[in-house]
Amino acid sequence: MRDIADKQDIQLLVENFYNQALNDETIGPLFKKAGFVLESHIPTMVSFWETILFDVITYSGNPMLKHIELNKTVPLMSAHFEQWMNIWKNTVRTNFEGPLAEKAILRASSIAHLMQHKIGQMG
Repeated sequence: MRDIADKQDIQLLVENFYNQALNDETIGPLFKKAGFVLESHIPTMVSFWETILFDVITYSGNPMLKHIELNKTVPLMSAHFEQWMNIWKNTVRTNFEGPLAEKAILRASSIAHLMQHKIGQMG
């Protein structure tokens, strides 16, 4: 296997992740309740991860604020974040290995923990 190398790799990673996440019994229903639209979300997430992994600023947005707002209508629990991370980690490691793959896992974990903390403070 090889490391994440370009935008096409991120596209593959994000698409594979959401194909699993949307069908997952723990977090899949959250996407449905939230009115999640895959076609519009994929390009946003590709830009997000391109910005994080390659330091190419293609994403502008506030994912923290979006998830805090989402939590008001669809409560996000620790089990949801854990399952999101399990699917993300598995998707990364199934498709890639190397420093950027590990960076994708570490950054996702940091983001998930920070979101959980911020959402926890809101309640």
